[in-house]
Amino acid sequence: METQDPLARTELTFLLGMAFQLVLSEFVSRLDASGYAELRPMHGLVFRVLRGSGATSSELAERLGVTKQAAGQIIGDLEKRGYVERQPHPAGGRRKLVVLTAKALEHLVIAGRILHELEAQLTKQLHEAGLQVPRTELAAIIRTLAGDSIPPWRPVW
Repeated sequence: METQDPLARTELTFLLGMAFQLVLSEFVSRLDASGYAELRPMHGLVFRVLRGSGATSSELAERLGVTKQAAGQIIGDLEKRGYVERQPHPAGGRRKLVVLTAKALEHLVIAGRILHELEAQLTKQLHEAGLQVPRTELAAIIRTLAGDSIPPWRPVW
């Protein structure tokens, strides 16, 4: 019996893209409602890279897959908003280490809670439909295409 669902005939790249857009949109809506409307998904990727010991702007650019100029602009914007600060690099020289501020760490706690709540909700709804979140399958697709070198977190929005 052929299904009438148009998604059943949709190419994998479009299905992955639509799922990503919908999950990200719901996450951003919830994050905006919690008081972080000034931040965009790109900022979350930056925070993810800087979490821990920080990074130089060149390292950030490499990990995000963007130009050094783009990374510098993002850092400047986040610095004005109070989410990052530049510190002397431990190795000395002219390089600066970009680190998260307490304001950014607070944001990460809230964003993490929202993301886990959203994932739990999706998991519950899929489970009720006899399905699972396809985490293993998605990881397998990434490993099949990228091998051991996980690609940079390229912002595409």
